Amino acid sequence: MTTTATGALAAAADAARLAPSVHNTQPWRWVVDGDRLELFAVPARQLQEQDPQGRLMVLSCGAALHHALVALAAAGWKIEVDRPAGEPLAIVRAVSHSAPDPHDMHRLQLLQVRRTDRRAVTDERVAPEALDALAAGARRGGARLHVLNRDQVLQLAVMIEHAGEAERHDERMRDETKAWVGGDRAAGSGIPDSALPAQNPRTTVAERDFGVPGTLPAGDGHDNAAHYAILYGEGDERPDWLAAGEALGELWLTATGRGTAVLPLSSPIELDFTRVALRRMLGDVGWPYLVLRLGVADPEHAGPPHTPRLTAADVIEVRG
Repeated sequence: MTTTATGALAAAADAARLAPSVHNTQPWRWVVDGDRLELFAVPARQLQEQDPQGRLMVLSCGAALHHALVALAAAGWKIEVDRPAGEPLAIVRAVSHSAPDPHDMHRLQLLQVRRTDRRAVTDERVAPEALDALAAGARRGGARLHVLNRDQVLQLAVMIEHAGEAERHDERMRDETKAWVGGDRAAGSGIPDSALPAQNPRTTVAERDFGVPGTLPAGDGHDNAAHYAILYGEGDERPDWLAAGEALGELWLTATGRGTAVLPLSSPIELDFTRVALRRMLGDVGWPYLVLRLGVADPEHAGPPHTPRLTAADVIEVRG
C-alpha cells in the first residue's frame, strides 16, 4: 500500500481512469505535485458539436474526481478538496494517513466492477428502497435525482426521438460521433463495438443510435420495468457540472452495490430545446445534467467488457 502522499495521489489519479465519461472521451488530466493533486479538463477531448458549452466534459471530470476521492479514502488518506470556479477544476491535498476502513475499501472494489451496460433490462423492477438509496447517493455527491412518472417517461421518449432526428440530420454531429464510436478503439478512448448492442433493444425510450452496429447481444427484454430519472441541481455553471459528475459517481457506486444497472442518456442534454423541456419537467426548479435509465440487468448473461482506457501516461503528470 502506498503511504507517501505523492504515491497515493498518483494511485488515486490512476484509479480515476475507470470513471465513466461521455462517449468514453476521458476529457481529464491530472497533475501530481508533492501532496497536491490537480484536476484539469482537456478541451481536445471535448465533444465540440454535441457539447459546445463543455457541460458533459466537466461532468465527466467530476466523475473522475469522485473516483479519485474514493481511492484515497480506500487507502486511508484524509484529504482536503478545493473546487475553484475555473482551472484547475479541483485541488486535492493529502493531509494525513491512517489504517484504511474496510467499508471504504469495498467502495473502491465496487467502482472497479462498474460498467455501462446498454443491454435491455429485465422485467424485475428496481426496489423502492434502492431508488431511495440512489437518490441519497446523488445528494451526497451534490445533486438531486427526480424519478419520472409514466406520463413523463412518454414525454421523455418523444424528446429523445426528436434529439435523435436532429443529430441524424446534422452532418457535423454525425461525423463527431463516428470519430468516437465503433471499431476496437485501440487508442484507448471511445466506445468499441463490444460495448454496443448488435441492434437497438425494443424500448419505449429509445437508446441512442450511434450509427454503427456493435457485437453485444441486446437481449430480448423491453424497458417496461425500467425507471427513468433526471439528475439535476440548482445551478448551471462549471462548479455545478463538476458536482453533477461527483453525484453521478456516487449514485452509480450505490447502484452497483445494489445490483442496479445505470445507463446515462445524454442526447436530451445536448440540444437546447430538449434541455429546456427537461427543465420544465422539473417545474423550473433545477437544471438537468443527465437522464438516467435505472433497471435490473439479466444476471444469467455476462455484461459487456470494460471500455478501453487511456494509459496513465496519457492523463497523469507527476512532478518533482
